[in-house]
Amino acid sequence: MTQELDLPFRSASDLTIALKRRQIGARELLDLYWSRVERLNPALNAIIVDDIENARKRADDADAALSRGDHVGPLFGLPMTVKESFNLEGTPTTWGVPAHKNAIAADNAETVSRLFGAGANIFGKTNVPLYLADWQTFNEIYGTTNNPWDVTRGPGGSSGGAAAALAAGLTGLELGSDIGASIRNPAHYCGVYGHKPTYGLVSYAGHALPGMVSDPDISVAGPLARSARDLDLAMSVLSGPGPIDRRGMQAGLAPPRHQRIADFRVAVLLSDEMAEADQSVQDAIARLADFLGKQGAKVVENARPDIDPSRAHQVYISLLRAATSRRQTDAEFEENSKRVPGLAADDMSYEAHMLRAYVMSHREWLGWNEERHRMRLKWEAFFQDYDVLLCPAATTSAFPHNQEGERWERMVKVNGKDQPGTDQMFWAGYSCCFYLPGTVAPIGFCDENLPIGVQIVGPQFGDRTCIELAKLIEREYHAYTPPPGWA
Repeated sequence: MTQELDLPFRSASDLTIALKRRQIGARELLDLYWSRVERLNPALNAIIVDDIENARKRADDADAALSRGDHVGPLFGLPMTVKESFNLEGTPTTWGVPAHKNAIAADNAETVSRLFGAGANIFGKTNVPLYLADWQTFNEIYGTTNNPWDVTRGPGGSSGGAAAALAAGLTGLELGSDIGASIRNPAHYCGVYGHKPTYGLVSYAGHALPGMVSDPDISVAGPLARSARDLDLAMSVLSGPGPIDRRGMQAGLAPPRHQRIADFRVAVLLSDEMAEADQSVQDAIARLADFLGKQGAKVVENARPDIDPSRAHQVYISLLRAATSRRQTDAEFEENSKRVPGLAADDMSYEAHMLRAYVMSHREWLGWNEERHRMRLKWEAFFQDYDVLLCPAATTSAFPHNQEGERWERMVKVNGKDQPGTDQMFWAGYSCCFYLPGTVAPIGFCDENLPIGVQIVGPQFGDRTCIELAKLIEREYHAYTPPPGWA
């Protein structure tokens, strides 16, 4: 349940109210956060780029505007950071790739412009893994980011720096991206909130490797925060088509289906053979489901769409790795093309799926895409009977740093057994491959006092339904808790 928090740990919603009421000044709040960054960030390495001098000028201008009685936006004066992969004029956009170390953004991403337009004061950028392609956050340019709940563990990825900075009270709000749970798993690992929007709902312009401008398949931009209320606030600013599309298109967020727990129809999926969830994760979600049922919600366990989970995962990995294949050099493409014919036909490993997707023909891609859209219709039918699906965001709580070998070679312990770290991407793709929104909300802790979150999946464009249930859970069951030792 919500609690009174010290100022740096308060929600963005509360901070903007305090700013508008002049209970604190914009420069005063910025200086508070920056002093914490200077003191605490070295142990986390979450914020890796700063624009503090420009931010100070913006804060002074905000204070002057408020003293004149000028109209202010919904994020007026709020100090915040954004993921390194978003263009912020005058700062590096590298995606953790050494070859792009000196790539300086000439302008702002569309999402960054919208945040500035709403009055936010962006003072820095947060760390990412190489190519945004890991559930840990480390790269050769900026180094390793630690989890504030246990610095020997990772904060997740690829929005790992974002979640760590929020959890430790170093920033007021964050902007992340998600193609493989890159908003959702860091929120889960760090005990904060994250929302992966419906595909296409938020403009992706200005979030790309240097030299690229086209939007990738599956990937989205969305907020991370210390309160579900902040997700609503941020989405009201971020939602909408990009600069060209908005000449003829509008995107409005549909209202939530319900505003009382008792009215929700809740499907619950605790685990799956494709990615067994640790018992600690299953138990936390089961306890939440029991609470919701006692509050009057219709709760049904093991309900799911009429889709083969293993086939859905194959579709996701194939389309995911096709979407990320454009980062290959010509030489890498030629090498991968030579390797694929040597793969056994029954090799369904993550590496084999990835290699095939990297070099697949467009005709093959069209087949996978057709299958995706058939499954999409199954999800639509499912959400005629249910409002949301509760499921894991990942198979475990945050795991110890492990940077050796390839991702599929690194193991995590699940119920005492080794599980390839890439298996848990099942919980990423089960919803996002099919364009569905997903909100992660903290719901408790495991025996090691590490946060556990729940993933709330909703129908396409049902973003506010997911967020609304997260708000109800926050208010009546469990809310963000600051990690110890970061006061």
